[in-house]
Amino acid sequence: MSEMNLDDYEKEVLEAYESSDLESTATPEKLEWLREVARATRAKDARVNIRLSSADLQDIKARALEEGMPYQTLMASVLHKYATGRLTESPDRRQAA
Repeated sequence: MSEMNLDDYEKEVLEAYESSDLESTATPEKLEWLREVARATRAKDARVNIRLSSADLQDIKARALEEGMPYQTLMASVLHKYATGRLTESPDRRQAA
């Protein structure tokens, strides 16, 4: 490997990687979430412009931050799930509406 300027922590991580001492901490749930994010971020071939209230956009951005993804990705994922019939309301939400 070429000479790199690594700090002590980076050297430790590199050594662990090269010696195969790393173990995945991904749970099946986390892996499924990552798969969903990957599906939602695949190549897009259409552009959509939409008007939202500022409050709704702020709420979406907050949810995306909680999920650790860009808000556009979250919006695309929600729309994809709706379009494919995989987005359902919880019983509590239906009663409140």
